[in-house]
Order: sequence, then structure tokens, then C-alpha cells
Amino acid sequence: MHTYFRLLSFAKPIEKYAIPYVLMTLLAVIFNTLNLALLAPLLTTLFKEEQVAVAYPDSAFDILGFFNYYTYHIHEEFGGFKALQVVCLVIVLSVIFSNLFRYFSQRVMENLRIHTLLNLRRRVFDNVMDLQVEYFNSQRKGNIISKISSDVQVVQYSVTSTLQVAFKEPLQLIAYLFILFAISAKLTFFAVLVIPISGFAISKIVKRLKAQATEAQERYGMMISLLDEALSGIKIIKAFNATERIKDKFHDENVEYSNLGRKMAYRQQLASPVSETLGVMMVALIVLYGGSLVMTNESALSAAEFITYIAIFSQVMRPAKALTESFSTIHAGIAAGERVLQLIDEKPAITDVENAQILEGFQEGIQFKEVGFHYGDKAILKNINLRVPKGKTVALVGPSGGGKSTLIDLIPRFLEATEGSILIDGVPLSKINTFSLRSHIGIVNQESILFNDSIRNNIAFGNPDASLESIMDAAKIANAHNFIIKTPKGYDTNMGDRGVKLSGGQKQRICIARAVLKNPSILLLDEATSALDTASEKLVQDALYKLMQNRTTLVIAHRLSTIQNADWIVVLDEGRIVEEGTHAELLFKEGLYARLIDMQQFTVS
Repeated sequence: MHTYFRLLSFAKPIEKYAIPYVLMTLLAVIFNTLNLALLAPLLTTLFKEEQVAVAYPDSAFDILGFFNYYTYHIHEEFGGFKALQVVCLVIVLSVIFSNLFRYFSQRVMENLRIHTLLNLRRRVFDNVMDLQVEYFNSQRKGNIISKISSDVQVVQYSVTSTLQVAFKEPLQLIAYLFILFAISAKLTFFAVLVIPISGFAISKIVKRLKAQATEAQERYGMMISLLDEALSGIKIIKAFNATERIKDKFHDENVEYSNLGRKMAYRQQLASPVSETLGVMMVALIVLYGGSLVMTNESALSAAEFITYIAIFSQVMRPAKALTESFSTIHAGIAAGERVLQLIDEKPAITDVENAQILEGFQEGIQFKEVGFHYGDKAILKNINLRVPKGKTVALVGPSGGGKSTLIDLIPRFLEATEGSILIDGVPLSKINTFSLRSHIGIVNQESILFNDSIRNNIAFGNPDASLESIMDAAKIANAHNFIIKTPKGYDTNMGDRGVKLSGGQKQRICIARAVLKNPSILLLDEATSALDTASEKLVQDALYKLMQNRTTLVIAHRLSTIQNADWIVVLDEGRIVEEGTHAELLFKEGLYARLIDMQQFTVS
């Protein structure tokens, strides 16, 4: 129940919805119960049973007594047909009011459901976006997507539906029992035995639902993850003739998920017929037992009252059945809720300290002091000591897997150093406000990260209030303006998912324009020109040179021209700085750098 109440907390302020819902439901239950209670005077009037003088009821709770009293006097004063008209009118009005209030209560509950969904989904997404980049490296993206979309949907439906059932159905059940006791306490004591029997039977049926629901949600996450990978890697799948294999893999996951869903449905659907069968059996017993009392004149019930009793008792199983079915539904909601809460409870590993310093400007440089970083037990960076003065360009080179990308990711705090410290203008990164830190940093990744939006909005991603003129100036510096104006809608042209409508070189130049517009003090570059054609390569390289002017730049270098033009070169191998110096100095040392040059590891411009 702890999980349920935690999930329910996302409905706050719940009193905004609870008060009108309680009022509307209470009125709906009262009029719904009256619909059946009016059956007795209707039958008495319709079939002209012998009218016995009816006294005014002694108790204010004797509802049937009031109905019979007023029906009798109308019958005596105005005749049977007039009494029938009045009873029919009251029944019609009662039905209208019961349905009207039921409709308004459902509207209130739907508003609560949407309100809960908005709060829960927003909280989950906000928390996910606050998590450190490293978290996403160890998680399946499809699993996260399924939690935010599918699991949240299951939670909001099951939690609010259960809340609705938990209030309305017991209230309706009490109202029915109240009328039944008013008609015949003896029969009712005998009849209520079916409720605990039915509840026990249903509890046995739904016992394993929570475990199955948890497994089903995990399977759904796996299926979404596989779908995401298939759509993202469609070119590779087709290039390696792996289409059928991926189809089979997805089909296998789909079958597993469907089988679990089928088993859950079987159990959930069994609850209704079991409770209904038990109910019908009990009604049959009531008819036999009560009918024998009426037929032998051992009961004070009239035929009309007995028929009314049977009609009302047959409705008792409806709220009872709804309650038992809600128990099966809540298991799926709790299972999904635990997965959602797990995501909400995930705490960012990288957070700002209290009163973190705002980085107003960048004056001196970046310094690494004995910095180390581990992925689990694996050391990626070891004892890194490096100074990057303001306005200088430092090129990071070395074999693949040497730790170059990890070193760059430490600066904007995508990752947190596990040893040592990184300082900007003498202040450790851990004491600097992360938002202000990143506002001074521009990044161009090896992979062109673009969004399904217009070219204009992609360039202005870091500065959404930028004017079109400044966006165009940034595009010109990035050598992107000429191809942009040739697109169907110019700067308002949609780029498609991940910029699919543009070539590799065009996408890179859009990314560079985005960095130019931000006008950062610090640039982190992972050159990505090796996969481009010669013309695009030159345009992108020229744009990078323009971007790097008068900025402090760390660049993972793939081109000899970039390395030669750098103020300082750092050679990384197996997580350590093995060499550093200028191009000429490193060649003279004839170490790893010289060997990489000889092996033509770098592109010659």
C-alpha cells in the first residue's frame, strides 16, 4: 500500500477533485438506490394488490415505509392510475438524477486522472533529464521510454480507477444493504455470506498478477528498446542483410510479451464470471428460501416486496464484482508504479553544492590536477595533469580507447572525476554552478546531434531568443548559409529526425553554426571530417578554424593540419598522458606521436 499512496500523492491537490467527486457520487448512489426501491410501490400499484392501510413510518430511515405510505394515500385519494402515474414520474426523475450525477462524478474523476498523469509524467521526465550522462550509458533507452510512456499510463489509470471504485462501490454496496435490511433483516443476514466467499475466491485467482505484471512491463521495455535500435540502425541492418534476423528477434520478444499479457488477461477475466456465478447461486438460494417463507405465509413480506428484494439483491453483486476486479487491476498498476518510482527515486550522481559559485566569466584557463576516472573497476584516466591557458588550442591525440573523449566529457561535468580535481580560473568544477559552467562551453561532437525541427531552431538551440540575422551570421561563419537558402523553406525547413534530410557535411556545419551562435569562451571539439567527401570536408574544416579563433579549445584531432596548428599537443595512451609538446618537439622525441604520424594515423590536409 505504500507504493499506492506514493503514487496517489501525484494527484495533489486531491481535495480540488475529491470534494465535488464525493458529493456527486453520493447523490448518484442515493438516486440509483431509489430506482430499485421504487419497484415495490410500482408493483403494488400495477398489479392491484390488496391495499392495506399504511401508517406513517416511525423511523426517518424507513425509506420503503415512506414510499408505501404516500403511494397508498395517492391511490386512495386519486385512484390506481393516478398513483401509477406518480410512481412512474418519480422513477423517471430518479433515473435522470442518478445518471446526471454519475456523469458529473465521472467528469471529475477524468479530470483527476489527467491531472495525475500530467504530474507523474512531468516528474518522471524532469528527473530523467536531471540525471548525469553516465546513467544513460548503462541503461536501455527503450526501457526508459516505456516507463515514461506505457508505465505512467498504466499507473494513472489503475490508481485513479481503483480510487473511484474504492469510494463509490462500497458506498453503493452499503446503500443496497441498507435497503435490503429495511425490507428483511432475516433474509439479508443469510444473503451477505456470499460476499466474503466471493472475495476469498477472487483473491486466490489474482494472487500471481503482480509478479506477472512486473515481468510484462520489463518485456515491454525490452520490445521498445529493440524497436528503437531497429529504427535507428535501419541502414546497417539492411547493409548486413540482417533484416530477417531482426524481424525474428522482435517477433520473439513480441510473443513473450503477448503470452504474459494473455496469462494476465485470463486471470483478470476469470474474476468476473466467478463472482457472477457465485452471485447467481446466492440469488437462487434466496429465491428458494425466501419464496418458501412467502408461499407459506411465514414471512411478513408481500409478493411485491419480495420481488423488489430479489431485484435489489441481484444488484449487490455488481459493486462487489467491481471491487474484486479492481483488486486485479491494481496489481498491474502497482507493478508499473514501482518501475516508475524507481526512475523517480534515481538520484543524479552529479549535483551542485549548496551556494555553488556562478561562473561570471572565463579569465585564466583550465587545469587538471592528478585527475583520474573509473568506469566501475576499470580505470579510464590515470593521473592526468594538464593546463589549458585561455585563448589557446590544445589537441588531444592518441590511439583509440586512450581516454580522449572521457577527458573532454569531464569539463562540462557530463562525467565526474573519481580522483583529483579540475579547476577553471582556480575554482574546482565541483564548486561551480553547472548551469553557469555550461553556458561558457560550446560543443561539436563527432556525431551530429540534431533535432526534428527547423534549421533555424536547431542553430538557435542554445540561444532560442536569437534574431534571424544573428542566426544567418552564424551560419555564414560555419559555411552553411549557401546550402540553407537553397532548401525548400530556407531557415524554416524542417530537418527531419536527427537531420536525416541533410548530408553529413551539412549536418556538421549546422552543429558548428549552433556553437558559433552561442559564442562560448571554451570549445570542446571532436572533429568529424573523416567520413565526409572532399568538398564537404574542406568546408567543415574551414568552419572549424573560424570557430576556434580567439577561443580556448580542446580538440580531439583527426587531421594533421589541426594538430600542427594547435598551440599544444597532448598524447594519451591507455588513460595516461605519455607525451606533450608542440608538433615539432614531439616529432623530435620520436615517441608514440612520431610513430602515429609514420603510421599515417592522422589525415593529411
